[in-house]
Amino acid sequence: MIAFTFPGQGSQRPNMGAPWVDHPSWELVYDASEATGRDIADLLLNADAETLSVTRNTQLVTFTMSMVILDAIERIGVSPSICAGHSLGEYGALIASGAISFEAGTRLVSERSEAMQNAAQEYHGAMAALLGISDADAEAACHEAGDNVWVANYNAPGQVVIAGLSEAVAGASEIARNKGAKKVMNIPVKGAFHTPFMNSARQRLRKALSDTRFYDLEVPVVANVDALPHERASEWPLLLATQLTSPVKWTQSLAKLAEVGTRILVEVGTGGVLTGLAKRTVPDLDAISVATPDDLDKLVLLISSQSSLTPHVEQHQGEHLYISERMVVAPQAGIFEPSPSLAESIGSAKEHTSLATISVGQTIGTISGSEVRSPFSGELMGMIAVSGERVTIGQPIAWLRTTRES
Repeated sequence: MIAFTFPGQGSQRPNMGAPWVDHPSWELVYDASEATGRDIADLLLNADAETLSVTRNTQLVTFTMSMVILDAIERIGVSPSICAGHSLGEYGALIASGAISFEAGTRLVSERSEAMQNAAQEYHGAMAALLGISDADAEAACHEAGDNVWVANYNAPGQVVIAGLSEAVAGASEIARNKGAKKVMNIPVKGAFHTPFMNSARQRLRKALSDTRFYDLEVPVVANVDALPHERASEWPLLLATQLTSPVKWTQSLAKLAEVGTRILVEVGTGGVLTGLAKRTVPDLDAISVATPDDLDKLVLLISSQSSLTPHVEQHQGEHLYISERMVVAPQAGIFEPSPSLAESIGSAKEHTSLATISVGQTIGTISGSEVRSPFSGELMGMIAVSGERVTIGQPIAWLRTTRES
């Protein structure tokens, strides 16, 4: 099983859109800008760190970058069996699972970011990361510091984030040091996210959620609120609203992903934060961050090394394929040529019979000299593109029949 994970606020970097400008998936940036009335391309390419740290900017650029990368991954034919997202990342996970449309998700993220920024301005909120402390001791430190500080993120074993009023966070941090915390790091935000101080944001977001159409999920998403997989459309408006005022159970979510059989964790977005947390929490799983176009090849190679893996559901340009059917699509535009061995098989095969047995990572052919490798294993049943045909990015070139693992 392959899990897609989506990062939240804090993964942004100046100029993080630059590697993707010439990639076809960059078009989603303009779609997101149109949906929100914001110049997201300018933020992704020209904004400095201070500008990107503003919540209404941070969430939009982080989400949009994840959507560009998700689209690029889907273009090479890889899709997840299950998803999860850290805080803001939950919206990306829901889009990947088919629960909401890209346009609806973009509008929700825009509304959420504005609501959270406004809520943060009502109080002198702060957040701090406690390192080298148990969850129980972090909870005890907050309790002993009073009523205005709580655990906001369970990120990994020995890494907990607390949030609340500035004075209460400072007090809980000192108590945590006395309980053995090896390090306390103040997080450069001006809000107490995932605490009751986000209640006004929750109320505003609930209205936007009620106006959004949700669909039953194609693959489950593990929720921040309870670290359980959910697939029903009706559950998600409440889960997303509750998320704003309750802690992100990321440690528990990663454990759940491992429990249900995940073998590869793909971080869909920049920063690599979730990949680092995964390596600490579930070290037996393969974790990879896809942050640049070059990382797409690394992803295919990783899947190739796990030859028994096949994605759960495929979706290309809105067309759903049966679980046993897989499409190999063109990763770039150019002239397609099938591999010599496959070309020979195609010429001698009878109708409706397998042309060849394909393994994950095997070369199907070339496009203007660049190899096209299959992300799936199975029986090659047909070539959709013919020798010498000019193909476009995302165009199907071959189809396979696979058998899902029991």
